[in-house]
Amino acid sequence: MLLSAKYVIPVTSEPLADTAVLVRDGRIADIGDADKMRLRYPDDEVRDFGMAALIPGLIDLHTHMENSVLRGIVPDQPYINWIQAVRSAGAKLDVHDWHSSAVLGSLEALSAGVTCVCDISSTGASCSVMSKMGLRGVVYREVGAMDKRRVDDAMRMARNDIARWSELVDSSRIRIGIAPRETYDCHPAVFSHAARIAREEGIPLSIYVAESREEYDFIRYGSSALSLASPDNRRGFVEVPPWLPTGVSPVQYVLNWGAFEADNVIAVHCVHVDNEDIRKLKEHDVAIAVCPRCNAQLSMGVAPVADFLRFGLRVGLGTGYSVATNASDIIKEMRVGLLLNRAVNPGRFIATSTMLRMATIEAARALKMEDEIGSVEIGKRADLAVVDLSDSRQVPTDDPAAAVINSCSAADVLMTMVGGDIRYEKSQWHLDVEVARDIARVIEIRSKLRS
Repeated sequence: MLLSAKYVIPVTSEPLADTAVLVRDGRIADIGDADKMRLRYPDDEVRDFGMAALIPGLIDLHTHMENSVLRGIVPDQPYINWIQAVRSAGAKLDVHDWHSSAVLGSLEALSAGVTCVCDISSTGASCSVMSKMGLRGVVYREVGAMDKRRVDDAMRMARNDIARWSELVDSSRIRIGIAPRETYDCHPAVFSHAARIAREEGIPLSIYVAESREEYDFIRYGSSALSLASPDNRRGFVEVPPWLPTGVSPVQYVLNWGAFEADNVIAVHCVHVDNEDIRKLKEHDVAIAVCPRCNAQLSMGVAPVADFLRFGLRVGLGTGYSVATNASDIIKEMRVGLLLNRAVNPGRFIATSTMLRMATIEAARALKMEDEIGSVEIGKRADLAVVDLSDSRQVPTDDPAAAVINSCSAADVLMTMVGGDIRYEKSQWHLDVEVARDIARVIEIRSKLRS
C-alpha cells in the first residue's frame, strides 16, 4: 500500500513535500517522491490524502482509558476533592462497565492518531480491549496498600494478574507492567516491592511522583489537604502519628525506598521537582511522562520540561485523566504543553518540533522502543497517522509540523494505522468490536452513574 500526502513529517529529519510511503508486511518499506513511487510500485494500492501531513503514530505515555466513561460525571473541583470524587464514582462500576469504558477510551485514542498507549489498569479490561482494537502499548497493573500488613498480599495479587494478563495479549504489540498508586496512597514498601517485581519479571514500571503541591507538602512536611482526606485509609501506615513528615521531596522519598531500581521506569507528572530531583532521575535513567492539560485543569502546576531536556532526560507526553480534561487529544496536549512552558519560562523557548518529538520519537525512547516506532523511517513499524491541513486556519504553510501543533486537533485526523493495518479512517473504525453496541452501553453506564 502506498500512502501519499502533501507532507510527510519523519520527525527525525526535515519534512518532505509531495511524498509517498510504501507499507508492506506491517513495516515501512520505502519512502520517496510520490510520482516516482507510483511508477516504481504500480501494483500497490494508493491512498492519496491530499493537503495533509503524514506523521508517525502518536504515543500517549500515560492515560486511564478505563475511566473514560466518568467524563462529565465528576465535578470540576480542586485535585483533592476531584480524585476522591473519581474514586467514589468508580466504585459504582462493575467489570462490564470498565470494559465498555476502555472501549470508549480506545476509540478516542485511535481517532486522535494515537497508535501506542500506556494505560493504567486495576481490572485488566484494557488488555482485552487494546488487543481487539489493534493498539500497541503497555498496560500497567495498578497496585497499592496503605496498611503495612496488606502489602505482601497486594503485591502477590498484582504479580498473579501480571502473569495472567500477559497470556491474554499479543506480546509483539502489548506488554504488561506494574504501577504503584500515588505516594500518599501507598505504604513505602510498595515501591521497593514493585521495583523488585519489575526487575525480576523484566517488565516496565510506571510511578506517579511529585504531581501536586498537596502531595509535596504531605510527603515533605506531613501536612496538607491530604492529611485530612480519608484518615481511615492511612491507619496502619505507621504507628503513631498516622503520617510522619519525611523532610524530603517526593522524588527523594520514593528513591529512598528503591522505586527506581528497575530497568524500564517512567515517572509520571514530576511537576514539583528541583534540580537535585532531576539529577537523581537522570542518574537512574528514569523517563518522564508529562501531562500538561490534566495538570493545568487540576491546578497541579506546570512540569519543568525545559529543565528535563537540559538535563538530557527522556521525556514524552501523556493525556492523564480524560475525566479531568473531558477529551483525550494528544495534539491539544502538545499545543497546551508548548504554550504553558513558553509562558512560565520567559526566554526559555521550546520549539514546536520539540513538542512533536515528545509525542513521537522521544516518547518511543521513553519506552525504549525507538528502534521500532516513533518516526517515519524505512524498516520501522508502520504505525502512522494522517492529519488534515486543508482547512483555512492551516494553509498555506511552510512549516507543517507547526501547523499540526498550532492549528489542529483530534478532529483533523484522517487516518490511523497500526502495524500496517488501518484502524481508523474518516470517522470509520476498522475493528473487531461492535462499536455501536459499546457506545450504547456507555450511555447506559452514564445514566446509572447520574441516578
